[in-house]
Amino acid sequence: MDTGTAGTIRIVVAEDQGAVRAGLVLILGSAPGIEVVGEASDGEEAVRLARELRPDVVLMDVQMPRMDGVAATREVVRDGLADVLVLTTFDLDEYVFGALRAGASGFLLKDSDAEVLTEAVRLVARGEGMIAPSVTRRLIAAFATDAGSKAGARPDSAAQAALDSLTPREREVFVCLGRGMSNQEIAEHLAMAEATTKTHVSRILPKLGVRSRAQAAVLAHELGLLDEDV
Repeated sequence: MDTGTAGTIRIVVAEDQGAVRAGLVLILGSAPGIEVVGEASDGEEAVRLARELRPDVVLMDVQMPRMDGVAATREVVRDGLADVLVLTTFDLDEYVFGALRAGASGFLLKDSDAEVLTEAVRLVARGEGMIAPSVTRRLIAAFATDAGSKAGARPDSAAQAALDSLTPREREVFVCLGRGMSNQEIAEHLAMAEATTKTHVSRILPKLGVRSRAQAAVLAHELGLLDEDV
């Protein structure tokens, strides 16, 4: 049952370590405008709660029993149950790549402080997504290298056609997404309203055939757009 109030971000916390989960719940449950509506100790439970509770965000650990966080993310995103913010560490790149392919909206280090955690949840709930600044470059570069090695390091024709379908303004916004900018930062950089930026992003993602800003950032890297002057 939805016990949240209007404007409240409803979140499910999925983490198999009880002490860590309790800490995350305490931090998020104490933050203004955020309500923890469910707790899961494995991926299967995370998917079940997402179906039952329809939260705004699932905070998803990647290493969990029964069903790992990557598989759980894939189900949650595929069925449109919630946006997913993945908890990760530096030594779990293969899981991060899997979650990125599965459509996760953001990636956050487990040792992030309370302020960073709550802001990440708010960004994902607003549809902006986020990648922890300390992992952004490494994640995108490594993922793009992996993808490039499988495709001769050249973007495929479908990706190029998708790029060609963008308007000049959408291309500028796409480049900014590739640089990891938030909607507010893009709006300031391109001198337009934040609401206009959000509209552009909502149009760009389906044109590119991606499900998240993180995937868009990787695609911008693969297409060699990050050095464009915008």
